[in-house]
Amino acid sequence: MKSTGIVRNIDELGRLVIPKELREKMDMKEGTPVEIFVEGSHIAIARYYKGCHFCGATGELLEFRDKNICEKCLGELKNLV
Repeated sequence: MKSTGIVRNIDELGRLVIPKELREKMDMKEGTPVEIFVEGSHIAIARYYKGCHFCGATGELLEFRDKNICEKCLGELKNLV
């Protein structure tokens, strides 16, 4: 990860404002879904893209128990049974 040199404080409700320059650079507008990752002592925020739970594919998804599965992975799962 590359440091931006930007420092922000977390408010009393636990919120953190992502600076406008970074939101514009990442094409994040109000209501854009984001995903939060934790790696050791680091927290990363990335745009969330709806995709297959197993391979990340974004086309022709089926939903099963709140998880998205593509047809290819579904076929592979069927072959395991």
